[in-house]
Amino acid sequence: QLQLVESGGGLVQPGGSLRLSCAVSGSPLAYYTIGWFRQAPGEEREGTSCSSSGGYGTNYADSVKGRFTISRDNAKNTVYLQMNSLKPEDTAVYYCAARFGRMCTMEASNYNYWGQGTQVTVSS
Repeated sequence: QLQLVESGGGLVQPGGSLRLSCAVSGSPLAYYTIGWFRQAPGEEREGTSCSSSGGYGTNYADSVKGRFTISRDNAKNTVYLQMNSLKPEDTAVYYCAARFGRMCTMEASNYNYWGQGTQVTVSS
């Protein structure tokens, strides 16, 4: 059974940066596409980015393009989300999720495995 654990959330001022980590265990990360999602109170879960297995590429939502960078270290079984130029509207619980195979999608229904989430708050 694949397990995912997020870390790195916290409180940051507008314009600041955070790096989230997603540690994967139970199976080699290399087999899985990983997505980062977020959910603010009263809002639907939103995909922000994904990283395809096998190095087939990444994708970003328009709302984070140019500010967020997803990367992976298969040797460490860890995926990262570097978030720069953070805005108050980025405040949410951030989740990483995994799906077997290389399709890089930001549709939550396509992912089978989820972490517990980490809170990111952007406020002065």
